[in-house]
Amino acid sequence: MADLDPQARKQLDIVSQMPDISGMEPQAVRELIAQFPAPQVELEPLASVEDRMIAVGRESEIRIRVYTPAGDAVLPLFVYYHGGGWVLGSIEATDATCRMIANRTGHIVVSVDYRLAPEHKFPIPVEDAYAALIWVHRHAASLGGDPSRIVVSGDSAGGNLAAAASLLARDRGGPTLLAQVLIYPVTSLGYDTGSYAEFEKGFGLDRERMIWFGNHYIRDEADKRNPYAAPLTAADLRQLPFAYVVTAEYDVLRDEGLAYAEKLKEAGVPVVYTCEQGLIHGYFTNMLLFRERIESTIGQIGVFLETTVSSPDVQGETIE
Repeated sequence: MADLDPQARKQLDIVSQMPDISGMEPQAVRELIAQFPAPQVELEPLASVEDRMIAVGRESEIRIRVYTPAGDAVLPLFVYYHGGGWVLGSIEATDATCRMIANRTGHIVVSVDYRLAPEHKFPIPVEDAYAALIWVHRHAASLGGDPSRIVVSGDSAGGNLAAAASLLARDRGGPTLLAQVLIYPVTSLGYDTGSYAEFEKGFGLDRERMIWFGNHYIRDEADKRNPYAAPLTAADLRQLPFAYVVTAEYDVLRDEGLAYAEKLKEAGVPVVYTCEQGLIHGYFTNMLLFRERIESTIGQIGVFLETTVSSPDVQGETIE
C-alpha cells in the first residue's frame, strides 16, 4: 500500500466508518445514503443541461440528462451509465464528472438513469441501457449530435452496461458505435480473481459487498454465464467497437477489467488499457477528493477519442 494515493486513504477512512451494507436491505442502504448531504463541488458550466423522460418498452419511462458543451458544430455523442452495483446510484452522483467529460472531450453527454435492482433485475437495466442508446441514435439531430459518432461509457456497473450495450448493438444490428469507454467495469460475476483475493477487505468495494450487489442483480445462477450480464463469458467478442478500458490498482475489479481488455484484443478489437496507479474503486465520480485524477483520466479518454478512434487502421495495444 506504499503507493496508495493520499486521497484514496482519506476515502477509505470515510468508508471504514460506514455500516457494512452486505447485511442490509437495498432500500435501507438507499435511505442511509440519502441522509448524507451532497458534496459541495465545483460544477463546470455548459451551454445547456437538460433532463428528459424517454420511453423504454411499451409502458415504462426513464430519465436522461443531456449535457451540451459550447459550440455550433454538430457534435459526437457520449452515452454514460452510472455505477452503483445496479442497486444504488443515479445521474446526480455522476453529474460533475459528466459535465467535465462534455467540456473536455467536446461530446454531448447523455447520462442514463436506468431502473435499479432488485426491483428491476437483469436483464431490465441492460434493456434500459440499450433502449436509451437507440433513443439517442434516433434523436441525435435534435440534440445537436451526429448519429454516426456515438460512444458508450460507464463506471463499475455502468461500465458493465456499456459493454453489454455494445454487445447488443452488434447482435441486434445497430446502432453502429465508434467506441466503448469502460471505467473499472464489472465483466464477470465469479468473484474469484487475484485482485478479489488481494483486496478482499479494506479497499472500499469489498468482495462481500460485490457479491451483495451481484446477488440483487441477477435472477439465478444461469445469469452469471449470460454475456449481457457478464461480458467476459461471451464466446465471441469480434466486431465490437474500439475499447478504452480503465482499471484502478487497488480494486477487486482490476483483474477482470484487464482480462476483458485482453479478450477484446484477442478478438481483433483495437484496445487501449490503462491501470490508474494508487487509486481505488469509485474514484472516477468522486470529484471532491479526486478532481485532478478524474481530469487526468478524462484527458486520456479525450486523446483516445481524438487519435485511436479517428484512425481506422489502428491496431489495439495493451498498456501495462
